[in-house]
Amino acid sequence: MAPIEPNAPSQKPAPPILYSFDSSDDLSKKLADFVIKAQNDAIERRNKFTLATSGGSLPKMLAKYLVGRTDNALRWDKWEIFFADERLVPLDHEDSNYQLCHQEFFSKVPELKRSQIHTIDESLLDDAEELSDAYEKQLVQAFAGKEAVRNPVFDLILLGMGPDGHTCSLFPGHELLTEQDRWVAPIEDSPKPPPRRITFTYPVLNHAHRVAFVLAGEGKQEMLSKCLDQPELGLPASRVRPSPPGDIYYFTDHAASKTTQYAKSEFKL
Repeated sequence: MAPIEPNAPSQKPAPPILYSFDSSDDLSKKLADFVIKAQNDAIERRNKFTLATSGGSLPKMLAKYLVGRTDNALRWDKWEIFFADERLVPLDHEDSNYQLCHQEFFSKVPELKRSQIHTIDESLLDDAEELSDAYEKQLVQAFAGKEAVRNPVFDLILLGMGPDGHTCSLFPGHELLTEQDRWVAPIEDSPKPPPRRITFTYPVLNHAHRVAFVLAGEGKQEMLSKCLDQPELGLPASRVRPSPPGDIYYFTDHAASKTTQYAKSEFKL
């Protein structure tokens, strides 16, 4: 992965890079190497590492080879963590992405301070609009103010993909697919429970240095194939295409990538 240069908006987005591994364990191991590479590049660039993540199976896969390392590869004090989407429930609720990440990942890293993890404001759970605005303000503060930057530029965003091709809380056919002004938007009619959520929008997803989808298992075959082989379908996940010089990656196991015709790349850092 080459060093990131300043944005060149006139260029077309780079095509997705598909990595496929023998097993989900090997996937987790290579994903850890990838995250560490992104961390090191970010720290060298501006002395901190901004990461956004989703829930689902991601936290457990991330933790497997990042937690408990003895090689001093992780600079936890430089991490700043956001959530690409969140459910409007208390932070200790079983539906909370924060709670899932805390149980599987954060709680196992004593060096990671609570102040480094940006969560929703529980006092605003009854007002999705206000809560969404408050979370966007956290982005503004982290990325030097909305007047100073047109869009936040995350060092790495890690995403999953649902059985309908949704990612974050961006669902097929929903009006949020066309949102271009807000960085964080509320959704109160999610087709997948719970219905009330907030989500990053494409202006955030498509300005990251690196975005990586992480998919494992046969259940991901159909949507991965549609996303990579038929981008014209316009599935929410396939619309994630970072502006240059950002890159989009798919980390999968062979079970998930079995039916796609898309060319696989050799993993290298």
